[in-house]
Amino acid sequence: MTLLQTPLYSACVEQKARMTEFAGWSMPVQFSGIKQEHQAVRQRAGLFDISHMGKFELRGPGVIAALQTLVPSNLGRLTQGQAQYTVLLNPKGGIVDDLIVYLKSSPAGSGTGLETVALIVNAATTDKDKTWLLEHLAGTGIELVDESRDRALISIQGPAAAALLQPHAALDLNALGRFAHRDTALLGQLAWVARTGYTGEDGFEIMTDPDIALALWQTLIETGAAPCGLGARDTLRLEAAMALYGQDIDDTTSPLEAGLGWLVHLDEKGDFIGRSVLEQQRAEGVSHRLVGLAMAGRHIARHDYPVIYQGDRVGTVTSGTLAPTLNIPIALAYVAAPLAKVGQALEVEVRGEPQAATVVKRPFYRAK
Repeated sequence: MTLLQTPLYSACVEQKARMTEFAGWSMPVQFSGIKQEHQAVRQRAGLFDISHMGKFELRGPGVIAALQTLVPSNLGRLTQGQAQYTVLLNPKGGIVDDLIVYLKSSPAGSGTGLETVALIVNAATTDKDKTWLLEHLAGTGIELVDESRDRALISIQGPAAAALLQPHAALDLNALGRFAHRDTALLGQLAWVARTGYTGEDGFEIMTDPDIALALWQTLIETGAAPCGLGARDTLRLEAAMALYGQDIDDTTSPLEAGLGWLVHLDEKGDFIGRSVLEQQRAEGVSHRLVGLAMAGRHIARHDYPVIYQGDRVGTVTSGTLAPTLNIPIALAYVAAPLAKVGQALEVEVRGEPQAATVVKRPFYRAK
C-alpha cells in the first residue's frame, strides 16, 4: 500500500523523524524521543503535524440545524467564531466519531442567510464520517467540501505556544479564547487559527495552504518549538484523559458510558440520532463506565488487558502508559458501573499476573 504524505512529510524526514504508518498516512512517531517531546510540550511548546486529520467544510442554509440531528450536544449555543467538541452518534447511541464543530459564519454575519461550518475529524474515520454526513445531509441543500488532502494542519501546544506564535500573527492571540477561532494572517498569508488542541495544554491549531504551513513549521522550530510526533501526542492526551477513537470510544460505546455526559444536552434540544438510547441510559444507569486507573507499582496496563475484582474479570483496559509528567503507570479502562467510583481497588492482569490498581479522578494531569 502506498502511504499518503502530508505537506510536511519532507520536512519531518529532514528533521530525522522516525516515521510510521497511521490511518494510511506516513506520519512521524518521534523526533528526539517521546519523553523529551512530551516534556517540551508540558514545559514550553511542541509542534505537531496533524495534516492527516479529516477537514470538512459544510456550506448552505441551516447547517447547524442539520447537525443538531446528528449529535447530542446543543450546537445552537454556538455563535460565529466559537467551537464545540462533540460526537456523532449511531441509532444505538454508539459513537461514530468524536470531532470539533467550528461555526465560521452565521446568517447574520454572512449577509447571505447561509452558514459555514468547519469539522475536524479523526484521520482513521475520515471516509466513514464523510459517507455518514453525506447520507444524513442529503436533500438539505448543504454542500460538503472535503479539504482533507488539500490543506495543511499544524498544532503548537504548551505554555509558551502563544508567545511563540504571536510575532507571526496579525491577530491578538490573547483575545482568542479557548475553543475560539478566526481567519487571520500568519507570516503575512491567510490562515485559520483555533485555540484548540489534544494535549491538556494551551495551544493553537492552524489550517492553511501547504507552502505557508511549511514556512510556519520551520519558523516556529527555529524560534524554540520542539517538533513532536504521534508518540508524545498519545502520552500527552492520555495524561489529560482525552479519549482516543478506536480505543477508548467507538461505535459500541455511548457518551454516557465513556464519561462524556457533559456533551449530552437532552433538556436543551429536540430529537437526534440515538436520543432514545441515551434517555434510557440516563434513567436506568449504564452497566459499565470508562474510568482512570493508577497502577500501584511500575507495571504498565496496556490496551485489552483484563481488569479484575475479587478474581473475576470486570472490565478491560483501553489505553495505558507510563505517564512522563507524573512518572507513574496510568490507564483508561471500562469497568462494571458499581466499581467505577474513585478510590475503588482493582487489579489489572499484566502478562498473566494480577497487579494492584486504583480508580482515580480524571484527568490524571491538569495544566496550571
